[in-house]
Amino acid sequence: MPSASPSSFDPAGAGGVLLAALAVCIGIGLLVGWAVGSAGLGALIGAVVGILAGIWAVYKRYGHALS
Repeated sequence: MPSASPSSFDPAGAGGVLLAALAVCIGIGLLVGWAVGSAGLGALIGAVVGILAGIWAVYKRYGHALS
């Protein structure tokens, strides 16, 4: 019985890409928010943008594994 071909999708790598994008966006949002006087709001907006950016980054990196 032949074994299934190995998948090129790495869940740990995808999680790392997602967390990295999220952390970078929160950091940028925090700095921009701090510069304009509301670091908490900047971090919150950065988190929302970071979730979307992380999903996009994971799709760009591992999108071929879905087809």
